[in-house]
Amino acid sequence: MDLRFTEEETAFRDEVRAFIRDHVPEDVTAALHDGRSVGKDAMVRWTRILNDKGWSVPHWQEAFGGTGWSPVQQYIFQDELQQAPAPQMLPFGHNMVGPVIYTFGNDAQKAKFLPRIANLDDWWCQGFSEPGAGSDLAGLTTKAEKDGDHYVVNGQKTWTTLGQYADWIFCLVRTDPTAPKKQMGISFLLIDMTTPGVTVRPIQTIDGGHEVNEVFFDDVRVPVDNLVGEENRGWDYAKFLLGHERVGIARVGASKERIRRLKEIARMEFAGSVPVWENRRFREKVAAVEIELKALEMTQLRVLSAEAKRAHGKPDPASSILKIKGSELQQATTELLMEAIGPYALPYEPSREEGRNEPPVGPDYAAPLAPGYFNYRKVSIYGGSNEIQKNIIAKAILGL
Repeated sequence: MDLRFTEEETAFRDEVRAFIRDHVPEDVTAALHDGRSVGKDAMVRWTRILNDKGWSVPHWQEAFGGTGWSPVQQYIFQDELQQAPAPQMLPFGHNMVGPVIYTFGNDAQKAKFLPRIANLDDWWCQGFSEPGAGSDLAGLTTKAEKDGDHYVVNGQKTWTTLGQYADWIFCLVRTDPTAPKKQMGISFLLIDMTTPGVTVRPIQTIDGGHEVNEVFFDDVRVPVDNLVGEENRGWDYAKFLLGHERVGIARVGASKERIRRLKEIARMEFAGSVPVWENRRFREKVAAVEIELKALEMTQLRVLSAEAKRAHGKPDPASSILKIKGSELQQATTELLMEAIGPYALPYEPSREEGRNEPPVGPDYAAPLAPGYFNYRKVSIYGGSNEIQKNIIAKAILGL
């Protein structure tokens, strides 16, 4: 197996790298490099720069704005974005609901939503998890009852990432409570967040941030036209969506960039009288993560190549492998960053954007490391917990 990029792929990588270098604002790159968030405005601005270039939804079908790139080119593009680092596309629109709409939606839904997703005119969020239905997503209780040409939705969603910014939410709702199997009575609805009866309540995370929310639906009237596909087939569409999400969760390029940053910090920080990087055991830990990351990278390329050949772009169940190992390596890199910074990781320092009168404890780059470490505990849970992914692998790949 030849693992080298072709001359054409190498030239493409150089083109992407140059475009990112020339168009991402320096302050945005610096913030991401230091592990700080860049906010909604920066994401919208960057998405529209890419959309003007025709690159905001490269993985979509060409008929709906995709680039027609090969799986390797798509991988290179994402890898370069993550390594730069540059803002990522909003996953809820670009990676999740967009492919669901152009695969299963009707022509009116495609015409209405897809161009606005590509240009980030509409900010989307995901309405799947509920207080009593997370890993057991099929146990959801949010219900939608048909009333003429509307559904009336009642229930609650939780852990709704960036829902405070959202214009629209795509939801799994129960439309047939009498279905013989709970997966059979679920539908996929698109809901305007400005509809009366929709309430967003913030959840403050352990790092002091506001990233996730609760969303409540009280007699929310949703046009029947906002049903994607067939009624009671939402579980099939959700599995399709989650397969696409799990491929992206691997975030190989982001882990590469974090390892590069880790080495910089380890050379600047001292353990006693010598740099942390001079500790042989520490270097062995870094090397072990790098080796596993390279293996993950090769696995992701194989999954992407196989996915392009599957009917309707249906994701390979092997995407669950990417989700498991990718999340483990993301967590491992944040742990090594904490080890490299040592006691400077201990003070709780809210985000620099909040403003502080006190000087920082330790170097400026120390403050985001502990919040990042705690925040990344989530990656082995969202998108389907790693325990659930192991069950998928056992059933769909190993046939157990």
